[in-house]
Amino acid sequence: MSTHAKRERLLFADLLETHGPEAPTLCEGWQTRDLAAHVVVRERRSDAAGGLLIKPLAARLERVQAEFAAKPYDELIQLIRTGPPRMSPFALKQVDEAANTVEFFLHTEDIRRAQPDWAPRELDSVFEDALWRRLETAARMYGRKSPVGLVLRRPNGQTAVAHRGTPVVTGVGAPSELLLLASGRQEHADVELDGEKEAVDRLRQAKLGM
Repeated sequence: MSTHAKRERLLFADLLETHGPEAPTLCEGWQTRDLAAHVVVRERRSDAAGGLLIKPLAARLERVQAEFAAKPYDELIQLIRTGPPRMSPFALKQVDEAANTVEFFLHTEDIRRAQPDWAPRELDSVFEDALWRRLETAARMYGRKSPVGLVLRRPNGQTAVAHRGTPVVTGVGAPSELLLLASGRQEHADVELDGEKEAVDRLRQAKLGM
C-alpha cells in the first residue's frame, strides 16, 4: 500500500527529472541539483546530516552535500526514487511516513512554486488531515522564531497555536498552505493573514521554520 511519504517522494523525483538540474527552487541559493543532494545526504549520510540541527557539524554537512551535488544528476534522482538503504531508520515504513511526509511535500512545492507557470494542485482530504496532524504536533517548533503571536486555523475551525505573544496574527487556510507558511515560505502560501497590518508585515518578513 502506498503511503503519503512514498507518493510525495516519487512526485519529487519526477519533478527533479522534468525540470533538470539547474531549475530554481524556493530554497534560497539552491537549484534543483542542490535540493536533490540535500535529500540524499539527509537519508544516506547520517554522519553529516546532523549538521542540519547541530551548528558545529554544519561545515561537514556543507562539504558532504557539495560532494553529492557534484555527482551525476540522474544518479541523485535514482537514489531518491529507490529510497534509503535497508539498514537506515528511514527504511521503516512508519519512520518514513512520520519523518518524510512533510519533508517531501515541502520540497515538492519548493520546485513547483518556483516555476513561473505553476498552478495549485488539489490535495485529497486524507492527505490534508495527515499534514494537519503533523503541523499541529510541531506548531510550537515552527513558530518559535515568530516576532508576533501566531495562530494557525483551518477553514473547519481547527486551531493550533504556533507562538504565544501579542499582537496576534491568525493564518487561515488549508493545512498544506499553513504548513508552507509555518515553514518559512510565507510569500508562496495561499493563506489569509488576519491581524494588525504592522504585525502581518513583521510576520511576512520573519524567518519561520524549524
